[in-house]
Amino acid sequence: MSRSLKKGPYVDEKLQKKLSKLTRGDKTPVKTWARASTITPEMVGFVIAIHTGKTHLPVLMTENMVGHKLGEFAPTRKFVRHGGKMMKEIEQKAAAPAAAAPAAK
Repeated sequence: MSRSLKKGPYVDEKLQKKLSKLTRGDKTPVKTWARASTITPEMVGFVIAIHTGKTHLPVLMTENMVGHKLGEFAPTRKFVRHGGKMMKEIEQKAAAPAAAAPAAK
């Protein structure tokens, strides 16, 4: 559900204050925990380090990101891989030709 037009977009005040102190085009990352904050045109060109729950992921703000939330660009879950017998067989087949290629020289 989107936010009311009457209220306007939510932008974290602390983040706005930190960005206002920097000069335009400054690439030093600004740490933030405000994943729900909306990206505004004033943020374009800055690097914002968004908290993923464990670390801060630096993201360069671009024109296409305006209107989206910061949390959309910092995934909180790490995909490891799908498992099962079929996946093990596929990995073994992929590793076998790679190991045989250096021996052919």
